[in-house]
Amino acid sequence: MLSRIIFFTAVTLATIAVIVLALVSPVSHNKIHSRPWLDLSLYIQQPQNITTSNTHAVPREDAGAFVFHRVLTEGPENTSKVVGKAQGFIIPVEQFQQSEFNVLYLTFDTPDHSGSLSVQAIKVGHKDREEFKVVGGTGSFAFVHGVAVFTQTDEQKSDEAITYHVKLQLEFPNHSTKLL
Repeated sequence: MLSRIIFFTAVTLATIAVIVLALVSPVSHNKIHSRPWLDLSLYIQQPQNITTSNTHAVPREDAGAFVFHRVLTEGPENTSKVVGKAQGFIIPVEQFQQSEFNVLYLTFDTPDHSGSLSVQAIKVGHKDREEFKVVGGTGSFAFVHGVAVFTQTDEQKSDEAITYHVKLQLEFPNHSTKLL
């Protein structure tokens, strides 16, 4: 009988604690109706100090995989400020277009944003404009989702040195944008 009284008292106290915390918590009173968004516009370029002998910016029809190591910059010029790195690989074969292996990693290292984004290439075509899915992130971009649109810039020196313009529209979970 004593064990039943102790159990009932513990359950009752736990229930009261949950109710009190729910009523007192500031989160319950500050409902967020729309999720915070962040739009970024960046460029992916060939690093100035790396030779391009083993990397192909444009996948060929007979290519097995598109592997790259590039830099993220604020502008399309070679002298633009570097804000991070873009690394990853894509298998441009029809059987692998839905593969989870087709992922690009955008790593940021700026005073405003420090972390990385995982961008999944859902359907890879050989077009000048590709729309990819942002499937997560770390640091300033923790748990983010959204869309990444890749377009080739007009300034093309060669297939090896193509610059891509990346427009990111990122949706954060229900928390304040002040955390960025």
